[in-house]
Amino acid sequence: MLDKLNALIARFDEVEARLSAPDLYDDPAAAARLLKEQRRLAPIVEVIHALEEARSTIADAQELMRDPEMREFAQEELNEAQTRAEQLEEELKILLLPRDPNDDKNIIVEIRGGAGGEESALFAHSLHRMYNMYAEKHGWTTEILSINETELGGCKEVVFQIAGDGVYSRLKFESGVHRVQRVPETESQGRIHTSTVTVAVLPEAEEVDFEINPTDLKVDTFRASGAGGQHINKTESAIRITHLPTGTVVECQDERSQHKNRDKAMRVLRTRLYEAECEKQNAAIAAERRAQVGTGDRSERIRTYNFPENRVSDHRIKLTIYKLSQFLDGDMDEVLDALITADTAQKLQAQNDSV
Repeated sequence: MLDKLNALIARFDEVEARLSAPDLYDDPAAAARLLKEQRRLAPIVEVIHALEEARSTIADAQELMRDPEMREFAQEELNEAQTRAEQLEEELKILLLPRDPNDDKNIIVEIRGGAGGEESALFAHSLHRMYNMYAEKHGWTTEILSINETELGGCKEVVFQIAGDGVYSRLKFESGVHRVQRVPETESQGRIHTSTVTVAVLPEAEEVDFEINPTDLKVDTFRASGAGGQHINKTESAIRITHLPTGTVVECQDERSQHKNRDKAMRVLRTRLYEAECEKQNAAIAAERRAQVGTGDRSERIRTYNFPENRVSDHRIKLTIYKLSQFLDGDMDEVLDALITADTAQKLQAQNDSV
């Protein structure tokens, strides 16, 4: 363990030195990677130094204990330092847990209406709004890549990107079935209806993550269509890309430019194929994934939004809060923090069991 900690400190010092080099921004991509690594290593190194200081204090206090006149003072200092060291050791364990390599990635979110017809599409729109408001609160940016709206203002499907620091680490547990229970505006008898929406959160793949052979693609153009007609193009600017080896199909018609639609469609396609490849690689550890907070399985019912009771219930960690309206306005951190804490606790337990 000591060798590992010393190696982390040495690497942090090396990164700091490289970030001070005058030619740092000659390669902007490399500079960005170094800055990201610095942000990841800084809290670990800070805890290591604090732990070293606490252990030094323990040693000094134990030495003072030999002096009868200083024993009472030394005992108090020893107790405080030992408590501090124990806290730092636990904190360091968490910081040293194996990281999800996708945690720092931007994400592509796919929201689709499920059971419930128009009511489901309306709630899909509400979830899209919720994630947008959450992103805004954290200073992240969002961009719609594809959307299929209904005449009543719902979304049969919306695909969008959220970009920013640590986006995937915060939202990766959102994949699954979201259930809504409420009285639709069209319900004359006041009966509560249950509808579902599926959410998929995918770490956005860059070109270096997943290379696509252009000969494996079939690209079709067609005229855009949509609710109301206000965005319908008279030219064939909409794009449909089919990845022939897997049969994966992506359509994009949100932009008036064929070039922009193709670019967005390729981003979604690359991300879907990357996710499929990751799922193959994770098949060997499927049992472990099932034991964690969320498997990412889109068929897993993860949360219920009950409007009559103003209630949000996350079924994976059995957490219920009565702040539905605030939650849908993007105040999601109470639930997301609990999910991350539960996942961390499970990883720590698995690590302790393996020792």
